Amino acid sequence: MKRRHLFEFNDSPWAPAALRETVIEALSRTLAWGRMLSGLVGPFREFVAQTGATEVLDLCAGAGGPAAILAGEIARAGATPPRFLMTDLQPHPEAWARLRAAHPGCIDFVSGPVDATRIPEGLGAGRARVVINALHHFRPGLAEAILRGACEGGSPGVFVAEGFERSPLRFAPFALAGLPALAVNPLLSPRRRAEKALYTWLTPVALAVSTWDGLVSTLRVYTEAELRAMVAPLGDAFTWTYGTYGFPGGGRPCYFYGVRRR
Repeated sequence: MKRRHLFEFNDSPWAPAALRETVIEALSRTLAWGRMLSGLVGPFREFVAQTGATEVLDLCAGAGGPAAILAGEIARAGATPPRFLMTDLQPHPEAWARLRAAHPGCIDFVSGPVDATRIPEGLGAGRARVVINALHHFRPGLAEAILRGACEGGSPGVFVAEGFERSPLRFAPFALAGLPALAVNPLLSPRRRAEKALYTWLTPVALAVSTWDGLVSTLRVYTEAELRAMVAPLGDAFTWTYGTYGFPGGGRPCYFYGVRRR
């Protein structure tokens, strides 16, 4: 299926902030409640071990769900998780501060905006980089810039994961945990609860927007061939690995990572 970069409400500055927050917050809880990142722990731990990194720069961290979930899953597996440093062009310091308090010494954040395509040298050097459920938000040129920047910025490696491969049918397994997560979000959200309740309970707006954004995301995801084509100009300085895993409900997420050759 050809990649199509249709618009998402979550990407659009003109969409109400409460609506964009609803999509991000509900997705974070969906990932947690559906145990959708549990299968990613093995590949991610292998990536961290190969890079030798003790710190990971989390790009496009959103509400911080993926970093917190991975940290918790790794700890439950009896291992020590790396220190996650969360960043985003539209940071969520309030949500991140709560996650930092819940995971002391394991999660921290940069409170100001950070452009994933232009990481400051002092921030990126020595840290592995991770982009979870976010690379599809970028058009090919910018996605390539993120991967290239990770490779040229002194990072020991970059890890990318998406919640599905390119097919609208791959979004269906998200409904099992996604619908409850969306329904209770106005109660659990730290701010703008009344406005989020309006979108979620009194109108079908939140459900329609979340469904649209999810389906569009499946059309935006990059294939293995496209990802490998993006990093091909970088030469053989990195070793690249692609794979898939599963989660309850029949999901099929994918991951792609590169490790600097020593």
